[in-house]
Amino acid sequence: MSELTIYPEDKVQPVFSSTDSAEISAQLAAIGVQFERWSATQTIDANSSAEEILTAYAAEIQRLKDEQGYITVDTISLASDNPAKDELRQKFLSEHTHSEDEVRFFVRGEGMFYLHVADKVYQVHCCKDDLISVPANTTHWFDMGPEPDFTAIRLFNNPEGWVASYTGSPIADQFPKFEG
Repeated sequence: MSELTIYPEDKVQPVFSSTDSAEISAQLAAIGVQFERWSATQTIDANSSAEEILTAYAAEIQRLKDEQGYITVDTISLASDNPAKDELRQKFLSEHTHSEDEVRFFVRGEGMFYLHVADKVYQVHCCKDDLISVPANTTHWFDMGPEPDFTAIRLFNNPEGWVASYTGSPIADQFPKFEG
């Protein structure tokens, strides 16, 4: 289930928590983050090809491309038996920014985005059917958990794809990891 929990950056006690997608969307919109729920036009499962996945969500993908100018779309899958899963998890666990929006739609599975905006940390548990678009230059980190098992659609303005600029801040270490 999707969930948003907001913490002051220097405390562990939350100041807001909700599993209501409309409340999640409204809270995130206030900081410029897009959050939506999508439905597929056909059945999708762990064995679906990238082409089948992109076809099932073609209308929503095209809408985002038209609205935001994204030029590259792909899918990414990671399973718990991937030998590089620990290395990949570590790559995303440090606070960083991107020069473009980070757009992810969870076709299946789940993960946790942590957005560090002003003096708060927005912990967003994303799961199947969730779209999150983190604006360019927003400090954040992502945790796929110790046993990742997800498929996501990614949209990019930069044909080179995911390029991070790490902040060097230790803040990500102060918040609980996603255990899946």
